[in-house]
Amino acid sequence: MVLELRSHEDGGESLALWIEVAGSSEGAYTYGIYFQAVGDARPDDWTTERSGLTIVVPADSIDKIQGSVFDVNSDSDQGGMVIENPNRPPHPVGTSPRMAAPPADLSGDVAQRVLQVLEQQINPSIAAHGGRADLVAVEDDAAYLRLSGGCAGCGMAAVTLSQGIEVAIRESVTEINRVIDVTDHAAGTNPYYEAAKK
Repeated sequence: MVLELRSHEDGGESLALWIEVAGSSEGAYTYGIYFQAVGDARPDDWTTERSGLTIVVPADSIDKIQGSVFDVNSDSDQGGMVIENPNRPPHPVGTSPRMAAPPADLSGDVAQRVLQVLEQQINPSIAAHGGRADLVAVEDDAAYLRLSGGCAGCGMAAVTLSQGIEVAIRESVTEINRVIDVTDHAAGTNPYYEAAKK
């Protein structure tokens, strides 16, 4: 599949598949996956050849990707490539102290209205993809959510959260200004990452 994609690129035969850690999001690494000239690889980059395709991992990504499995996503609905990475970025600073405490009291008016939005609008929609969003806590103007099912480990979870879930909650519950994802996405069973655009 990758060789077929490369054949549509200018100078395809001279291009390698580059895989690098581009950053992190919600407890999992995010990746840049793109074609670039084999000759651009530096001596300290990791390179290998598989079935006529050179793969390059830049030096500063090697330790973060070590031990990963890179494969075609078997879910025909999602498509794309899957990276199953045993490594996780350092734990983010600033997690709400209540996240480590016993379950928060969700009986307040604001929390109940957030729960209502999740149950009536959000969960029926993302259930079509096997996902679910649960309210963990409400603190000040922030709602803390944990995603599960098909949303846990999904590279598109940040988009779903910011452009779908957060918009719906903020429109319906005006006291909420921030929606924070506390999901451990690195523990997802089938994380999907979209190839970086060059």
